[in-house]
Amino acid sequence: MLTLHDVCSHYGDIQALKHVSLKVHAKEVVTIVGSNGAGKSTLINLISGILRCTSGEILFMEERIDSFPPHEIVDRGIVQIPEGRLLFPEMTVMENLDMGAYIARASSHKKESLQEVFGLFSKLKERKDQIAGLLSGGEQQMLAIARGLMAVPMLLMLDEPSLGLAPVVVDEMFKIIQKINGRGITVLLVEQNVFHALSIANRAFVLENGQVMMEGTGQEILGNEKIKAAYLGI
Repeated sequence: MLTLHDVCSHYGDIQALKHVSLKVHAKEVVTIVGSNGAGKSTLINLISGILRCTSGEILFMEERIDSFPPHEIVDRGIVQIPEGRLLFPEMTVMENLDMGAYIARASSHKKESLQEVFGLFSKLKERKDQIAGLLSGGEQQMLAIARGLMAVPMLLMLDEPSLGLAPVVVDEMFKIIQKINGRGITVLLVEQNVFHALSIANRAFVLENGQVMMEGTGQEILGNEKIKAAYLGI
């Protein structure tokens, strides 16, 4: 579904990604793990068209997309849930969900999508008329994911979805991600909660200093002694 081939990226003179190549297959959960500054968010933003590659190629459904603006990439079915949620805090839950369905392809499925997200997130249905900025942190993250689902994604990319959440909410969040994947949506997950992220991953890539240093199944990476020492404190 998604292919990155020899992708490089720079911030001025600083190289953020160095010849990164990876593939995401349909209906997989693929996790990208790495320390702060490893290039994980840069990778997600390149796929979304927010940043530009300095070299290399990004293909989605065999079409090259690395020169497309972000709205065209969303039109093709790639939706990013950004780090920090980035809701419209003065708007209601329902208004935020409406914004997720603004593209023509999603607008025609709005009624069905709304039923699906309210099925996944019953708390949002209860709070549909509440101002988004007044929700709890966990509810705001649920709303961010729900808004993304309203765009009817083929590939859903989540950037640090557990950031700042209580442990019990984190557990719930990863169960929801698995449910979303179970509905046939491919998931690309960037996450510092390494244990949870690798536990639900079909495959995983480890980024270090902008390079892919390791790849394998989620369980293979989780069982690697270097990963245990570096990220799990074992």
